[in-house]
Amino acid sequence: MTEQQSAFPRRDADGRIRTLGDLIGVGLAGVVIGLLVLVLFDVAFAWFGAGEFGQANGWLAVILPAWLFWEDFRAWGFGAPRVVAGLMAVALAVVSGLLVAGVATALPPLLSGVLAATTFTLVYAIVWFPGVRWLADRTG
Repeated sequence: MTEQQSAFPRRDADGRIRTLGDLIGVGLAGVVIGLLVLVLFDVAFAWFGAGEFGQANGWLAVILPAWLFWEDFRAWGFGAPRVVAGLMAVALAVVSGLLVAGVATALPPLLSGVLAATTFTLVYAIVWFPGVRWLADRTG
């Protein structure tokens, strides 16, 4: 008997993430993991006297979600739908993240950056997921 291993996020036969909820959930989990790693590094550097706590760049928390998005982008194969949807999603996500970081300038860089990374992750997923599917359906 073969035991099936459950995978999250759920993917189709081509390796594309199946649901928007999976994309957002795994993306936000990546931001949280990134934040935890940043906090550990920031505490260590502050403890060694290499700076004050909270001065790490919180935007670094977007590394794992960006990797997830890149893998989903690659799974769509070559074609205009993925390029157009990807460019639109990245442009809107970066602008949204920068706007949030700009509004949160009173906060330490760690917090304002994590808020920006979270915004980036949400906006990218919300634009990319339906956008690439809609464009793929329209182009056949």
